[in-house]
Amino acid sequence: MHAPWSAKVVVIGSFNIDHVWALPALPQVGQTLVGEYHTGPGGKGFNQATACARAGAATAFVCSLGTDAGSQIARELAHADGITLHVQASDAPTGTAGIYVDAAGCNTIVIGPGANASLSAGFISEHAAVLQGAAVMIAQLESPPAAVEAGFRLARDAGAVTVLNPAPADARLGAELLALSDVITPNETEFCAQLQRHQGLELAADGVAALDGAQLHRHCRDLLPAGSVIITLGAAGCFVSHPEAQRRGDAEAYYRVAASPAKAIDTTGAGDAFNGALVASMAQFPARAFARHVAFATAYAGRATEQRGAAAAMPRQAPPPD
Repeated sequence: MHAPWSAKVVVIGSFNIDHVWALPALPQVGQTLVGEYHTGPGGKGFNQATACARAGAATAFVCSLGTDAGSQIARELAHADGITLHVQASDAPTGTAGIYVDAAGCNTIVIGPGANASLSAGFISEHAAVLQGAAVMIAQLESPPAAVEAGFRLARDAGAVTVLNPAPADARLGAELLALSDVITPNETEFCAQLQRHQGLELAADGVAALDGAQLHRHCRDLLPAGSVIITLGAAGCFVSHPEAQRRGDAEAYYRVAASPAKAIDTTGAGDAFNGALVASMAQFPARAFARHVAFATAYAGRATEQRGAAAAMPRQAPPPD
């Protein structure tokens, strides 16, 4: 396993045991259906850490786990992928998620946070040494915002790039944490939720992909004036927006990237695959234009949808060399 100071990416986030039912169609209210059941590892944080490690980056994962079978599963899986774990023990059970996946690969998810809700800012501060030599820190909103904010402050002090995946959409994202984020990676629903919360602007999620590029760029600049925004748009690819003064090596301040062709059977971990691959590429090739990181992440996410599961579906594929 990697020593803590060799980690190029530090992930703060959640670990869940996923309980998944594959069905012809998603269940309606009052309906009882028969589906194919399987279980496996998940949680946005662990999914992203797994993708990052399998994409070739030395990875540390900071989380909270219970003292139960789920915790042991997390430890064994992290060891298998060379992920360094930093675990805050909790009296609560390890997190869980219930997932329905239809024949088209679309899903609905219910999460039981369990131990994930126990992760504290104090624990993060105690593990500041994890950031020695790290290039990127990524976090999501399935962990307490105070813990993520503490991590981002430490990352900024250490010179690491901070990447926030503001998911799920209904999680609270404060102005302080947003301001500490160098890059944010919402999907269209999460983007609209944060626009409404921070700018008072109501925008329909299903209309985001069709917006004029210049207009969408303005919305991104309003939300995160000093940072980069990547809006993931599923089959419509993604939209990238930078501040004019910080294009991260790109020729344009905003642009679209098409989705990679894929025979999708399960989209459960696609966003996490994108995020993990993105930061893995950023950490391994910091001098590359940002568009190349996004292109790799897009292709990686497409491949992840061709396998069932969340963390288990992450491909073993590193960014191409220069």
